[in-house]
Order: sequence, then structure tokens, then C-alpha cells
Amino acid sequence: LLLFLGYWFLIADELADYDRIQMQEAGLKETYLSKKGLAINLPAYKLQMDEMHQAFGTLLRQLPNKTEVPNLLVDITQAGLGRGLNFVLFKPEKEKPQEFYAELPINIKVTGNYHELGQFVSDLAALPRVVTIGNIEISTDAKTGILGMTAVARTFRYLEQDEIEALKPKPKPGAKPAAKPAASPAGDAK
Repeated sequence: LLLFLGYWFLIADELADYDRIQMQEAGLKETYLSKKGLAINLPAYKLQMDEMHQAFGTLLRQLPNKTEVPNLLVDITQAGLGRGLNFVLFKPEKEKPQEFYAELPINIKVTGNYHELGQFVSDLAALPRVVTIGNIEISTDAKTGILGMTAVARTFRYLEQDEIEALKPKPKPGAKPAAKPAASPAGDAK
């Protein structure tokens, strides 16, 4: 009876704690191994991040800034006129701001022959700045046989820092500031 009571009141709880701590140890070992793998690969991750920043910078340089957009619009019209196309419509629409860039759609309608249209689209693709063309509709004038192309050319512009800040939602007066995320108990290794 003494052995049973001693086991029940003293040892049983300790065995349950021991099992729980062993499970916790296995979880901590797994966390340690995953963080060790991240730490071992940290130089490679930093190198990859630097490469991504350089590539991102290169891509951003292909986006015109505010002062370059008018020149880009001229380049687009010159590409069409240089190929012998007649512009029926060239209408830049209102900019559509996104997270860090603004999209500038331009409605275009040109007339010409098949090869001139193809060379015009090729010239747009060869511009040093990013210009995409979509929503292409090609039709033929039944009387003259001349092709007409309606399309939307899109160019993009990198937003200046003050423009990005203006896009962010403003906190309402009297509203509480957003709560900061709580730190994890194990501490994050970044």
C-alpha cells in the first residue's frame, strides 16, 4: 500500500512531467535544426537578396519618372509615324497608381498595312522603357482594304516617395494607433 501511495502521489506526476518535457525537447531540437539550417545558408541568402536588389534597381530604371513620360509618349507616336501609320486616336488616360508605380494606359487607333502594324508593335517592344500593348483589335476597311488596329498601350512610372506616402491611408482623428506585433517567445533569428 505504501509503495502504491508513494507511486501515485510522488512518482506519477513526475513521470507525466518527464513525458511532457521529452516532447518539448523534441520540438526544441526540431526548431534548433531548422534555424541552424537557416543560419548555415545565411550568406547565400544575403547574396541572393543583394542580387534581387540589383535586378529590381535595373528594372526600376526601365520605368520612366514624371519628367520622362512626355518623351516616352513622343517616342510611341514617332514609332508609329516612322512606320508610315496614320494615328486616328492617341489618348493617354488617367494614371492608375499602384503600390510603388503608376500605370498609364494610352488608347491608340492606327491605320496602315499588315507589315507596318507589326513593325510598330515591334518598335514599341524595343523601346528602352517598359511599354506593353494589349486589347488589340484589328479590322479591315471594306472599301480601301487598309487595316485598322485599336489597342491599349500601357507604360509604367515609378512613384516618387512623396507620392507613395500620399497613397497610404491616413489614420482617422481619434483612432488608436495600430498595435505592434508581439515578439515570439523563442525570439526570431533574422
